Amino acid sequence: MCTRYFMDRDETVISSIIDTALTTKLARKFQIDLSKPMVTSGEVHPTDVAPVLAPNSRGERAVYPMKWGFTITVEGKQKPVVNVRIETASAKPLFSDAWAKHRCVVPASWYFEWEHPKDGSGGSKKGDKYVIQPKGKSITWLCGLYRMENGYPVFAVITKPPTEELSRIHDRMPLMLPEDKIDDWISPDNDPDALIEYALTDMIAEKAPE
Repeated sequence: MCTRYFMDRDETVISSIIDTALTTKLARKFQIDLSKPMVTSGEVHPTDVAPVLAPNSRGERAVYPMKWGFTITVEGKQKPVVNVRIETASAKPLFSDAWAKHRCVVPASWYFEWEHPKDGSGGSKKGDKYVIQPKGKSITWLCGLYRMENGYPVFAVITKPPTEELSRIHDRMPLMLPEDKIDDWISPDNDPDALIEYALTDMIAEKAPE
């Protein structure tokens, strides 16, 4: 968790953010230099390039295309780290600098999660796919961290323990904040720990259409 989310082009704010990201030089560089065109609607997967909100050089909210996943090398192979646990973000070397100064927000319509029911041997198996978003909201603001890799920005989504209701689906959920806390979250001058209390917890979860 969270390894999939969705952007609905019919939502005006989401559409505007996507259009802004498409006009950037960075979007063209991703497409031309890395053959990674930005996702402009629908389901977003790890290693996709998608629009993200982060501060510009003046500390103001801006839109940037970023690739989903911090890159690490395991046994000689590169792999993306797409999630970061809120409990250890400030301490792990991979994320500590980003936690302190490079925070971002990922605009989504909703995110997906797969139920992991227990099997007969005490393990778990992959179950139904759910669509999850904050109750009464048309946009889901996923909190994340970002950093630069070889001249390109990448991001990871922060996760936290789930609410009691969501725990029946999965043992993690993304950190989500209300829209009026976005600028506070991305500001490098603020203490992220002071904003966690504003995390949204009232969620709607429905089985995704097959």
